[in-house]
Amino acid sequence: MADHNDLGKLGEDLAAKHMLNAGYKILDRNWIYQKKELDIVATDGKCLVVVEVKSRSTDYFEHPADAITLSKIKFLCRATQGYVDMKDIEMEVRFDVISVIKRNGKFEIEHIEDAFIAPVD
Repeated sequence: MADHNDLGKLGEDLAAKHMLNAGYKILDRNWIYQKKELDIVATDGKCLVVVEVKSRSTDYFEHPADAITLSKIKFLCRATQGYVDMKDIEMEVRFDVISVIKRNGKFEIEHIEDAFIAPVD
């Protein structure tokens, strides 16, 4: 497996652990719908929380959360709609981003709640 894939997997594992420690219930990880993947799907008891995890070995060039473009947001929204429809979810949906950045040999986790809203097409 390529180093960036290893980092991505580790980042998702750290993000999931962070969420569990914060009281979230994880429903699915790496859920795929029509070639669209949701990294983490969880609930906080009130909302369905869809989390995009971005892992980087450095934030020298850009913060990981800045890598989420409008096309990525639309992609996540379509996959989330598929999830909600398939699982018959009747909760408000919130989109979060968790950035995992390696600094000085340690991983720092930043959890951004309500990172974006679904665009109106």
